[in-house]
Amino acid sequence: MTPPTRRRVLTRGSWPESRRIAEVLRRETVGGVLLIVAAIVALIWANTPWADAYTALRDFHIGPSALHLNLSLSEWAADGLLAIFFFVVGLELKREFVAGDLRDPRRAALPVVAAVGGMAVPALIYVLVNRTGPPGTLDGWAIPTATDIAFALAVLAVINTHLPTALRTFLLTLAVVDDLLAVTVIAIFYTSELDLPYLAAAIVPIALFALAVQRRISSPWLLVPLALTAWWLIHLSGVHATVAGVLLGFTVPVLARGATDEHGLAERFEHRIRPLSTGFAVPVFAFFAAGVTVGGLTGLTDSLGDQVTLGIISGLVAGKLIGITATTYLTAKLTRAELDSELSWIDVAGVALLGGIGFTVSLLVGELAFAGDHTRADHVRIGVLFGTVTAAILATIVLRARNRVYRVLAEAESRDDDGDGIPDVYQPPQTPS
Repeated sequence: MTPPTRRRVLTRGSWPESRRIAEVLRRETVGGVLLIVAAIVALIWANTPWADAYTALRDFHIGPSALHLNLSLSEWAADGLLAIFFFVVGLELKREFVAGDLRDPRRAALPVVAAVGGMAVPALIYVLVNRTGPPGTLDGWAIPTATDIAFALAVLAVINTHLPTALRTFLLTLAVVDDLLAVTVIAIFYTSELDLPYLAAAIVPIALFALAVQRRISSPWLLVPLALTAWWLIHLSGVHATVAGVLLGFTVPVLARGATDEHGLAERFEHRIRPLSTGFAVPVFAFFAAGVTVGGLTGLTDSLGDQVTLGIISGLVAGKLIGITATTYLTAKLTRAELDSELSWIDVAGVALLGGIGFTVSLLVGELAFAGDHTRADHVRIGVLFGTVTAAILATIVLRARNRVYRVLAEAESRDDDGDGIPDVYQPPQTPS
């Protein structure tokens, strides 16, 4: 009697899903490069004799005071532009749950559990490092819990590694769930004052937006004013305004309707708005968030010795590595599943280190956690930058060491001997007649 085949984890999935994810990752890689460039420019500028000009630009206020929107440019970037980024996150999340890997509970279990572990362990490490710190330091517990997929993909592009489809899918799905958890954390734990009338009023434009997109109305002349109104009301309610982006993204239908509708509305919106998010919104936020005056070697040494900085670095590097790898391993063992035969656990560790690249959302959470405390805000920036670079270097070492294996897998995943446009590994083997 043939023993039953054991279930495998981190398989490459279907060809349509792999092709879609490859396209998403290509677009995110370009945005990641722009993000890195913007952060480097800000960091260099903030440490030159012209640093005061950078600070003046970052703190320049603009907007109508009557609408409570007289914000600094850095606040406009964090509250306004990142709402565009989170709208794309909402679209991607819904697509994953409706048409992607997350629609299958068995396939969704692993990235969901890994994302939870990849947030819980960094937060725990931060708390352990800061448990004896000054009052208020524990407010930053969520800073090292986020993963910046665009930054991580830019690192992959730079090191030129042929990451297999299964690992790329796992990384993207993990980051998508991570974004959902991060938004939930921001909404629940970083809302200091809640104005319920404004929050209740925001339901009206969100509901009207949902009604319009469900009727397949895509006119920006209708949808943009509704989205801006929802964003403004949520901003006034005390909840971070980026939450509006995710909520609006959740309302957009994913599946195509009828024979004439080739793509769902969510996919069409994503094609239009993702370039704005990755090419403008996120790099501009990075430019205003990453500029920290280090203060020379002495200032850097002092910052790296601060408990907040150490907690962030430890959480991003060790926390993500332990959290993602351990939960993935335990999930496989508890479900009696095996890692795909083409992969090794060192590959999972490499992806986990990529998860430690927590730039955009980590900086956002840091601004919320230590609003008004410029010293701690600078320590957050240094911690996030140092932790992200350290995780990127370690991920590069691990993944480059496996690049020969990845190259073989990449060649197999692109081979199409029958010339039908679908790689042979995604097709069942032909049985002789």
